[in-house]
Amino acid sequence: MSMNANGYPPIVNNLIRRLAKLPGLGEKSAARIAMYLLQAPREEAEGIAEAIRQMRSKVRTCARCFNFTDSELCSFCADPARDTGQICVVEGTADLMAIEQSGAFRGRYHVLQGVLAPLDAVGPGDIRIREFLKRLDEENVREVIIATNPSNEGEATAHYLAKLLKGRDIRISRIAYGVPMGGDVKYVDRVTLERAMKGRQSFD
Repeated sequence: MSMNANGYPPIVNNLIRRLAKLPGLGEKSAARIAMYLLQAPREEAEGIAEAIRQMRSKVRTCARCFNFTDSELCSFCADPARDTGQICVVEGTADLMAIEQSGAFRGRYHVLQGVLAPLDAVGPGDIRIREFLKRLDEENVREVIIATNPSNEGEATAHYLAKLLKGRDIRISRIAYGVPMGGDVKYVDRVTLERAMKGRQSFD
C-alpha cells in the first residue's frame, strides 16, 4: 500500500481533500472525519454514503418557491395554515430556515437562489426573479418582505426588487438590521450602527 508524505494512503487523502472543500472544514477537521469514517462500523459509513446518494437523487426545488424539497411542493407551500398573503424573499434555503426557526414569520417564502452580482456576471435572469413576479400575478399577495442579506449584492438585489414592485398594490418591506440582543454598542461596527439608527422605532 503506497503512502503519501503525510502518512495517509492516497485513497484516504482523496477523501480528506474532498471533505476539506466543505464549508467550515479545514484539512485537520477533514482528516478527523475521514479517520472516524474509516474506523466506524461499515454500516454507519455506508449509511452516510447512501444518505448522500438519496439526497442528490431525490431532493429538488419546490415548484412554487424554489426551496429544497423531496416533493413537488415544500412543506411551507403545502401547509394550508400559512398566510398566503405574505411572501418573504430570501437568497437561499439557509436564510429561509434561519427565519423560520425564529418563529417570527408564518407566511410563505420565495427563494431567489442567489443575488445580483454584476462583477460575477449574475443578472436578473440568473436568479428566480421572473418566477417571483409570476407568483405575484397569480397569488393574492398583499405584502412582500425582502430579506436579502446586508451585503452590497444583497442590498442591490433588494433595491432592484423594490423597483420592480413599485406601482403594484402591495406593501413592500425590508427586514431591519441593527444592534444584536446582548450586544455592546461601543463594539458594534459603523455600518450596523448606521442601519440601527435609520431603522429606529418609536418607544411605546
